[in-house]
Amino acid sequence: MKTQLATFILLAITAVSCNSTKQTIKEEVSDTAKEAITDTKWVLTVLEGATVGATENGKELHFVLNSKDNTINGFFGCNIVNGSYTLEAGNRIRFENLITTRMACPDAEVNEAEVLNVLGMVDNYTLNGDTIMLNVGRRAPLAVFTKKATPTNGITEKYWKLKTLEGKEVVMGENQEKEVFFRLNGAENSVAGFAGCNSFGGTFTLEEGNRIRFSNFITTMMACPDVDFNESEFLQIFELADNYTIQGDTLMLNVGRRAPLAVFEAIYME
Repeated sequence: MKTQLATFILLAITAVSCNSTKQTIKEEVSDTAKEAITDTKWVLTVLEGATVGATENGKELHFVLNSKDNTINGFFGCNIVNGSYTLEAGNRIRFENLITTRMACPDAEVNEAEVLNVLGMVDNYTLNGDTIMLNVGRRAPLAVFTKKATPTNGITEKYWKLKTLEGKEVVMGENQEKEVFFRLNGAENSVAGFAGCNSFGGTFTLEEGNRIRFSNFITTMMACPDVDFNESEFLQIFELADNYTIQGDTLMLNVGRRAPLAVFEAIYME
C-alpha cells in the first residue's frame, strides 16, 4: 500500500511539473509577435464603434509601444500620454501606470478620457494586416488603430543611456531600479525616459542646425531615498538644452557653445 501511495504521489508531482513546463512555454511571447505591434505608430480610426477623425488640430491621435522598455507613448486629442504595457502569449495585453500632461482642451473633438478608459479596460488585441483592434474579452473591439510608418533620423527612435552629467561620469547605483535614459519619438514629438527614481515624459521640437527644445515635462511622484543620484539636476538639463551634437553613437545635449550638459550613448537591442 505504501509503495502504491508513493508511486501515485510521484506520478502526481511529475504531472504537475509537466503541466507547469507547458504553461511556461505557453506564456512566452515570440519575438515575431512583439515586432508585429511594437515600435510602430498606431493611428486611431474607430472608438467604441464610432469612426473618429485621425487628427486633432493637425496632430494624429495615436500610440506607440516601445519594445526596449515596455512603455507606451501617445496623443489622444489634448495631452501627451505615457505609461507601460505588458504582453503575454495569446495576444494578451495590459496598459498600466498611464500619466498625462495637464492641458485643458474644451474644443477637442475626441473625448480623451474615453480613450484612456478604453486603454484601462483592454486585455487582448487582434492584429489584421496593418490594423490592430484593442479588445476586452470577446466583445466587439473597443478601439481600432491603423499602422503608419514612423520617421527616423539621427536622434529620434533611439534609446539614449546617460553616460556623463555636467562632466561627471554616471554609474548606476545598487538600489537604482534601472539606468537613466530617454527616447525621442519622432512621430509624435514626445520624449519619455527614466530619471533615476521617476519616469518622465514631455514634448520636444527640432529645428535646423541641430537645435532642440524640450517642454511640457511630467514625472511620476516616487520617493527613492536610497538612490544616490541627483534626479532634479538631470531633469534640469532638458530645461537648459537648446542644441545637440551627435558623433556616431554618442549624443551631447548642450546650451549655447558651452561644454555638454550631458552625454549619452545609444543602446541597441540585440
